[in-house]
Amino acid sequence: MKKLGLLPKLIIAIILGIIIGSVGPKWSVQTLATFNGLFGNFLSFTIPLIIVGFVAPGIGELGEKAGKLLGITALIAYVSTIFSGSLAYFTSSVVLPRILAGESLNVDAVNPEEALLEPFFTVEMPPIFGVMTALLIAFTIGLGIAAVKSEAIKKVMQEFQAIIEKLISKIIIPLLPFHILGIFANMTHAGQVVTILSVFSRVFIMVILLHLTVLVIQFIVGGTFAGGNPFRLLKNMIPAYLTAIGTQSSAATIPVTLAQTKKNGVQDEVAEFVVPLCATIHLSGSTITLVSCSIAIMMLNNMPVSFASMFPFILMLGITMVAAPGVPGGAVMAALGILESMLGFPQALLSLMIALYVAQDSFGTATNITGDGAIALLVNKISGYKLNKQA
Repeated sequence: MKKLGLLPKLIIAIILGIIIGSVGPKWSVQTLATFNGLFGNFLSFTIPLIIVGFVAPGIGELGEKAGKLLGITALIAYVSTIFSGSLAYFTSSVVLPRILAGESLNVDAVNPEEALLEPFFTVEMPPIFGVMTALLIAFTIGLGIAAVKSEAIKKVMQEFQAIIEKLISKIIIPLLPFHILGIFANMTHAGQVVTILSVFSRVFIMVILLHLTVLVIQFIVGGTFAGGNPFRLLKNMIPAYLTAIGTQSSAATIPVTLAQTKKNGVQDEVAEFVVPLCATIHLSGSTITLVSCSIAIMMLNNMPVSFASMFPFILMLGITMVAAPGVPGGAVMAALGILESMLGFPQALLSLMIALYVAQDSFGTATNITGDGAIALLVNKISGYKLNKQA
């Protein structure tokens, strides 16, 4: 099991959860529900810490590299992320009501006994502060590090980030399959699992098509502006896309992304600046997935969905996911706070959101890093360089 990736473990957990929920005794499902309650409360406790641990060092690092090129690259990456999220919203608003017609899922029912089994006991684990407070603290510390160039605070925040990354990679991620197992056992017992699996398949197909659409748009814009053939440039990035599917990490794919970006004729110094930077700030694929999955879950639970409520959420996603760790599911972990505070997701829906996201995390990561190549084309042209035709 140790050598298995997170996705295979989640698939095994889902299958076991369905089996236990179908044929297992009630006490076994309630035992798993008790674990879920404890794990869920611990997750809620860590959300503000995750936000501070990710966002503050990320902003501080960006500020350290302050300059015109940084501002231009960050702005292009942010606009690309917001465009991708907005496209996901409008597509989901049109497509999901049709493919999810007649489906319903209420995992947070008014009378829980009619749906999910409750745990034997719960242990309260209140967060040290709220989500919005965490965001404000992160912004204040991050901008402060950049403004006063404080090496001491910067080092403290980097070490705190390392602690949070260990918390996620060594505790939360390893326990996540057991959490998903319990969720699916409970939902199977309540007769809701058919709906969930149906949602998985339909939303997954729509998200992958959106990923590919956004990549085509990005390279048409980047290639046209830079004076190259968009489809040839996109084809050259395929090795980076496939590598990211395997590694599920933008950071681990940087060497391949860098090589393919240079192959597209981008100046070496531009590629070496843009690619590592965008690996942490450009998350168009992850944003598409988070927006699409959250809208699907909201529709299934008869929660109101509007652009007025989703657009601020999309704007915040582009910030909260900055410097998300290079572990599978890092983006959704960073987004849990605003899913809870801005969209009103209770713990059960946050858990379901994690499962939906992680199921296609590798494709979202592949879209993120492939799009970095398109941004490099734009920055290369803005910097006054032409594409190296020999490359």
